[in-house]
Amino acid sequence: MADRGSASRPPQAHRPVAQGTAGLALVVGALGVVFGDIGTSPIYTLQTVFNPDDPHPVPVSTQNVYGVVSLVFWSVVIIVLVTYVLLAMRADNDGEGGIMALITLLRQSGAQRGRRTTAVLTALGIFGASLFFGDSMITPAISVLSAVEGLKVVEPPLESAVVPLTAAIIVVLFLVQRRGTAAVGQVFGPVMIAWFVAIGACGASSIADHPQILRALSPSYALTFLTGHFGTAFFALAAVVLAVTGAEALYADMGHFGRRSITRGWLFLVFPACVLSYLGQGALILADPANISSPFFLLAPDWGRWPMVLLATAATVIASQAVITGAYSVTSQAAQLGYLPRLRIAHTSESTMGQIYVPWINWLLMVSVLTLVFAFRSSTALAFAFGMAVTGTITISTLLFFYVARARWHTPVWLVAVGAAVLLTVDLLFVAANATKLLHGAWLPLLIGLTAFTVMTTWQRGREIVTAERERHEGPLREFVDQLHSGQVPAIRVPGIAVFLNRGKRTAPLAMRANVEHNHVRHDHVVILSIETVPVPRVPADQRTVVDDLGYAEDGIVHVTARFGYMETPDVPSTLATLDPAESEGRLQLDQASYFLSKIEIRRGKTPTMAPWRKRLFVATSYITADAAEYFGLPRDRTVIMGSHIEV
Repeated sequence: MADRGSASRPPQAHRPVAQGTAGLALVVGALGVVFGDIGTSPIYTLQTVFNPDDPHPVPVSTQNVYGVVSLVFWSVVIIVLVTYVLLAMRADNDGEGGIMALITLLRQSGAQRGRRTTAVLTALGIFGASLFFGDSMITPAISVLSAVEGLKVVEPPLESAVVPLTAAIIVVLFLVQRRGTAAVGQVFGPVMIAWFVAIGACGASSIADHPQILRALSPSYALTFLTGHFGTAFFALAAVVLAVTGAEALYADMGHFGRRSITRGWLFLVFPACVLSYLGQGALILADPANISSPFFLLAPDWGRWPMVLLATAATVIASQAVITGAYSVTSQAAQLGYLPRLRIAHTSESTMGQIYVPWINWLLMVSVLTLVFAFRSSTALAFAFGMAVTGTITISTLLFFYVARARWHTPVWLVAVGAAVLLTVDLLFVAANATKLLHGAWLPLLIGLTAFTVMTTWQRGREIVTAERERHEGPLREFVDQLHSGQVPAIRVPGIAVFLNRGKRTAPLAMRANVEHNHVRHDHVVILSIETVPVPRVPADQRTVVDDLGYAEDGIVHVTARFGYMETPDVPSTLATLDPAESEGRLQLDQASYFLSKIEIRRGKTPTMAPWRKRLFVATSYITADAAEYFGLPRDRTVIMGSHIEV
């Protein structure tokens, strides 16, 4: 674990600007990236509800159709529109959204409240984020499979090509991620606009033929269905939840495109189009119950079914993008919070900080998705696994939001209680309904989520142990410099410049301490350098560095804080070359400078800090930490890595 500097977020965080042409571009990009998952739900939601092969089928009747369509509509309104668009998206961490942003706000608010409550809710939030990783693996697999399976409808002989073609599409999808979400969104955005216009038009045409379906917009039909036929309605909820899959992605992707762009896209295009499609399918089923075999595609006229299959294929492939970009955001925020090691993160936009690409997560997701495709081989086999991850994450997000609303914004208790009671009742009904599918595939996202939860909590605990032990080894920087100045720690001054990278200026660099205590030498000029990443694209040259002589200017030891924007790659030699000679105790001859990194090797010890299996997991996870020398642009031939080991 090499020193990687510190990351901080000043109050003036850089946020997406949605004005004029730039705002329209963000909306189009959001349509292509954020809404793919929830926007393709009409393809299979009602068909799944009335699927006769379901373990708990819903009989087709006029009363049930009205009830189901009304239940779908009000589920979307309550969970997507109210919980996420109107409420949760107001809780952002410097423009970033998602459950990890809620955890950050929770921890900040918890400093003034009970530590035990904060710890429990934080752990619950981490499990919710872990479930989102499960969603990020299952969604691309089931979306692309369901799209390509359309070939079996129009060309049955192509059935054997479904799995290989799905795998090829998934590989291409993950390969293009490095181009950035903005570039991907610009390509996908127009396709999704065409998609929403098409499904809305088909739905409106069916509604015009059977306008009585508009009665389902009344909440009375959903309530009557739930109270009068609770047994049927309860099991139907496990399929109704498909209508809100992708809701968490709206929130998690907020850092990519901004709240305003996502809200506009949802209110003015996505929501109306989806509602028209659901109502149109309901009208079609009322006209002929046989249409439950494929109500979505049967909405299209005969001449339009081939184009609709092709458009649906493109749209469901795009649906995978929402959770992939959401996974990048969750990973980045988890690393900042200390639940994952620092991974290499590529920022792909100069105008929007949240647009990122995480190579390690990208390839992990690709391998996981391909594994699911080859293991399950059909979308129906994955269907029952879909809802559990979604409902679990939604419920936890709702709970954390109301806690943050009370602790951070001081929302009146009565308002928090009423809002939480209503929304959590809805969420928990969905969780309970999906729990009935555990033996039919719902165990999969729980297994993935539990695995991710174990990795993150193990890393967080191990990091606490290593940090405490490392600080004990390092000791206070000021005290160490005092000892050098007074001669308590004898060291011969040798010509040259030594640059020690350190996490901050509170403790002494391990490499420097080792050089003095074991080699009994120190260089004429010593620069202790800390890297700080700030949430702006680029830092002006006159604000790049802050120099502290640590109280002994004549000793030639200075501490330098170098600030970089998120679009910049830290280049240590170039940065040091810009230092004012008056501040750095003379001009630095950097062509002969030596750079020192403190590398920590983590070993399993006998101290009972963690269970043995967790120690092995922590050590294994530490190997994926990004290389510090490459990241900071250090010359390899003049970089000295001084290792130390810490036992956990």
